[in-house]
Amino acid sequence: MGVILALEVLGVVVAVALLGLFAFGLRRRLIQRSGGTFDCSLRLRMPADAEAQAPALPGDAGDVLGETVEPSGKGWVFGVARYSGDRVEWFRVFSYAPRPRRALERAEIEVLRRRTPRGQEELALLSGAVVLTCRHRGALLELAMSEDALTGFLAWLEAAPPGQRVNVA
Repeated sequence: MGVILALEVLGVVVAVALLGLFAFGLRRRLIQRSGGTFDCSLRLRMPADAEAQAPALPGDAGDVLGETVEPSGKGWVFGVARYSGDRVEWFRVFSYAPRPRRALERAEIEVLRRRTPRGQEELALLSGAVVLTCRHRGALLELAMSEDALTGFLAWLEAAPPGQRVNVA
């Protein structure tokens, strides 16, 4: 009797886990069905020394003799971004939410700089990622994406309608 109950409970747990995995896959398909999606990690909570990190590339303004602050790998969240008209919608990968977590309007995005991941960031991000430091509505955020996705993202920003301010580093 106890063994049968344990097997039934195990069966229910396995069924729920499989249903959860199916829901993740279905959600990803629904996000991608309109096209224009790319893998994009996002970091909203910038480290306290984010301003000190801004001139981290040699030759950037404020770089003192090549000294840089090594960024931490904390705060990065894996996601999928989708172009939707004049905005980019960002969805968390590990979420069941049907709506985007963030929407970045083209007219409000200012690309401040780009860099390669360093230190612990290399472990926190997908390999080959490029990090963009941006300002959106006055708040700093970082996006990490592949070189191909970066090319598309910057082209999308530059393709703004006439009269729209575009600032691409």
